[in-house]
Amino acid sequence: MQKFDLGIDVAKAKLDCALRLPGGKYKNKVIENNPKGFKVLIEWLEKQGATPPHVCMEATGVYWEAVAEYLATQGMTVSVVNPAQIKAFGTSRMVRTKTDKVDAQLIAEFCFERRPEPWQAPTPSEQALRAMVLRLEALQAMRIQESNRLEVARDAVKPGIIEHIEWLDKQISALVKTIREHIDDDKDLKSKQALLDSIPGVGERTIATLLAFYANFERFGNARQAVAYAGLDPRQHESGSSVKGKPRLSKIGHAFLRKALYMPAMVALYRTDWGKCFRSRLAAAGKPAKLIIGAMMRKLVHVAFGVLKSGKNFNPALHGA
Repeated sequence: MQKFDLGIDVAKAKLDCALRLPGGKYKNKVIENNPKGFKVLIEWLEKQGATPPHVCMEATGVYWEAVAEYLATQGMTVSVVNPAQIKAFGTSRMVRTKTDKVDAQLIAEFCFERRPEPWQAPTPSEQALRAMVLRLEALQAMRIQESNRLEVARDAVKPGIIEHIEWLDKQISALVKTIREHIDDDKDLKSKQALLDSIPGVGERTIATLLAFYANFERFGNARQAVAYAGLDPRQHESGSSVKGKPRLSKIGHAFLRKALYMPAMVALYRTDWGKCFRSRLAAAGKPAKLIIGAMMRKLVHVAFGVLKSGKNFNPALHGA
């Protein structure tokens, strides 16, 4: 059977598609990034005689999710890869031109050569939870912005800002309640919430975030992959005997997760027995405070992955407490 690879460069309004033929040539198609466009893509693939292709796209924002879910339901193998992988692949091939068409072909070539792992679509319940968690983050960011404006605003605009803050407070409260009810109404999410709630230092909103991104832990082969998904894996920079850079977080992953785990890491380090033990051990080894915080953020993902996979509550004895 001949194999076809489809690279998709994702944008908000359109999808640039590059179909790699078995002989190495390409056929290109630009479609709308909506259900109507998805149907056009299926019809176009059928006209090309392409057996269900291996589809590959970058995880860019949220604009890839709808097409990935649609193509997966059509029986296609879909891979969603980190944009940094495609960038590094293009650099290795000395690609100097950057257009949507070229990017789509590069993604298809990456798919052909590297055969990335299939993507597993989250359940509708998890998709809804993720959307609500991200919306809550957006509302909270808007409230902070408006609060900052209020401090320096002139009297002429203060009433409008105050009114907007009051509206945001109502929206945030309502959404927090909706998230809580959504988890309570889903038996799987509810049982996993109970497991995560056993981790000292992890609160309600952090649990909702972890469930939104890690409830389907089977998507990750191990805890290291779950850590890398958030960009919390350490990156070493050493060369020869003279270049010995300090380890840093790779930050090649979901920025929202890193932001969401910062405060829980601080709470765990300074207000829980197991976190204090963890902090003392690293501090005794000469690790700076910033590195210890990053290590705890990474540790929280490890621990969350462990309790979800094992189905057992957090055991402080395993963490020196």
